[in-house]
Amino acid sequence: MSGNPIIYKSYEWERLRIASRFNASLMDHLRPYVKPGISTDEINQVVHEYTVSHGHTPATLGYHGFPKSCCISINEVVCHGIPDETVLKEGDIVNVDITSIVDGWYGDQSETFLVGEVTDEARKLVQATFDSLFLAINAIHPGSSVIEIGEVIYDYATELGYGVVRQYQGHGIGREFHTDPGIPHYPVSGSERDLLLPGMCFTIEPMLNSGSWKTVEDRSDGWTVRTKDGKLSAQFEHTILMTDAGPEILTLTKEGPQPGHRF
Repeated sequence: MSGNPIIYKSYEWERLRIASRFNASLMDHLRPYVKPGISTDEINQVVHEYTVSHGHTPATLGYHGFPKSCCISINEVVCHGIPDETVLKEGDIVNVDITSIVDGWYGDQSETFLVGEVTDEARKLVQATFDSLFLAINAIHPGSSVIEIGEVIYDYATELGYGVVRQYQGHGIGREFHTDPGIPHYPVSGSERDLLLPGMCFTIEPMLNSGSWKTVEDRSDGWTVRTKDGKLSAQFEHTILMTDAGPEILTLTKEGPQPGHRF
């Protein structure tokens, strides 16, 4: 994606903030449920009921045929995991990716949760993924190019020995779920021409693997993406509004990990 990114007028920024703020409140609401013994379908039900009871819409439900109200991806699942009867167990890492439509505007974010006590390998991967997101946010300013995001994440992750997923990326967001510009998490030729200007709203959502960057899609359901080598994957995502003063994180939660958090 490098076509025609949308630049929202300043009076529209509050609509972006409201949608993202609701999405962040949803993440805080579901947080206590992510623990050993709960099924991913039960978490999905929490997401659905909270969203609908507030008069809003889960964006993933029915999106290109996706059957659930959020994506839940456990361990080696990189993204787009479909909630089902799978039960979370001690030692899992699980990414919950939620997107809400609030009065026609979208808010989008994800977190990787540690389920009980996890291995040092898993904890380090989750920490590195979280840190890479904030390194990227802190590296940009009005007029930055998209490639700067990919460079920061790629350099940091590869130095630690992690693979940076290439097949999936961040995206513009606002009145639609996915718009220009695409936000690759590794340096892509051409993305140096995509500038981040005040009024642009987009997601940064790095996916780091403890092994190779390569992934494979499950042909049986057409959605679930796993690491090709079966090793762990983690992801964090925020919706970002570029303002004249710099990037504003629209989906910061009140109860979740803040910048600088140690897992």
